Amino acid sequence: MAAPVLRCFSRGRWFGTPGWLAILPLGLRKAHSGGQGLLAMQKKRGLFKEFFPDRGTEIELPELFDRGTAGNSLQTIYCGFDPTADSLHVGHLLALLGLFHFQRAGHNVIAVVGGATARLGDPSGRTKEREAMDAERVQTNALALRRGLESLAANHHQFFADGRTWGSFTVLDNSAWYQMQPLVDFLATVGGHFRMGTLLSRQSVQTRLKSPEGMSLAEFLYQVLQAYDFYYLFQHYGCRVQLGGSDQLGNIVSGYEFIHKLTGEDVFGITVPLITSTTGAKLGKSAGNAVWLNRDKTSPFELYQFFVRQQDDSVERYLKLFTFLPLSEINHIMQLHVKEPEKRGPQKRLAAEVTKLVHGREGLESAKRCTQALYHNSIDALEVMSDEELKELFKEASFSELVLDPGTSVLDTCRKANAIPDGPRGYRMITEGGVSINHRQVTNPESVLVVGQHILKNGLSLLKIGKRNFYIIKWLQL
Repeated sequence: MAAPVLRCFSRGRWFGTPGWLAILPLGLRKAHSGGQGLLAMQKKRGLFKEFFPDRGTEIELPELFDRGTAGNSLQTIYCGFDPTADSLHVGHLLALLGLFHFQRAGHNVIAVVGGATARLGDPSGRTKEREAMDAERVQTNALALRRGLESLAANHHQFFADGRTWGSFTVLDNSAWYQMQPLVDFLATVGGHFRMGTLLSRQSVQTRLKSPEGMSLAEFLYQVLQAYDFYYLFQHYGCRVQLGGSDQLGNIVSGYEFIHKLTGEDVFGITVPLITSTTGAKLGKSAGNAVWLNRDKTSPFELYQFFVRQQDDSVERYLKLFTFLPLSEINHIMQLHVKEPEKRGPQKRLAAEVTKLVHGREGLESAKRCTQALYHNSIDALEVMSDEELKELFKEASFSELVLDPGTSVLDTCRKANAIPDGPRGYRMITEGGVSINHRQVTNPESVLVVGQHILKNGLSLLKIGKRNFYIIKWLQL
């Protein structure tokens, strides 16, 4: 069969420079590494968990990457992301990293935003039905997810290039191929190829059917639409491999069976592990423990700290999963950690690599500045922080804009910022050592503010009352 040509779908987008995301016929370029090496390496790192089907096909998965169609090894791999929120989160990163590893090896990868499937709700791994979302909210979330995926792909290209010619990265929205499908036509042409007994046997379906809430028809049909996504991408993009979380295996199997029944061709699925909290709960929006990748929801500092705080017993695994570092370098980092565990070298390297991928180099530097300002009382770090960084760092802090009048005192500042009560009690809070400005304790209420000491070079002051109450002041007309 002639190698199909990768085409930019009407709702999709190719980004980057020629050579990185060139749109080429699938037969024109070779992948950088054989399937056995690529798959075995990611299996060794722990990123690839299960392969389906693992045997019994005419062409097995490693052979697909070694030989491929039309005698070449270049393949197309996809993964879906439903816009159930307006941001990706850490739980999505492993699937994305799986796509990036394929891309780095020269293969073409597709991220599918589930603008259609999100309307139904994926029942996989859930004990109850998702909150229903209207079309407008799904569309807003889908656009936000597209921007997030594009940003991550751009950071990957800019900060993690390795000198090789990578495959392409594209983002599609599955609403593009469903919005023109009349319901009756879809059910008549697609529905007839699915057997109820098989669909009912899926673990995700069985779990929900046995629950008090049961399962809606919309949720039940989710696996049919995900199977059709795989078929559509196979037909239009030559996509033979679907990547997903380990809770997606049933949906991947449905896609395999559907494609094989219609075309006689073999396709494959690869799962990545789910990231869980210390209690074993899956990280994500539904569990209420999501660490978001959108800066407006989780700042670079908070993302950085999430990884810095990882325990010693998980940090080596996370370095293998969340970074592109060679295993030899990870082994060296862990050897140094044995000698100087108090430095938390592996955790800091892990946090730096992930933060740079998600927020770029400036985001990483911002996270480090915030860390220095908060945990090391660094005045130098405070002086170069922006308003946005201070607000991110001290999310509960009150923010005020004040005019610096001649002779403004510590007491005036505290009262204008509504940081202390009026009268003798507020005065005593200062004299008794309960107030600090820019990490320096002040005990004289009548002291006049000094630029460079009480007011930083960036025109900001960080006022702290007691142990936990922060106030950010931006001075005007300096």
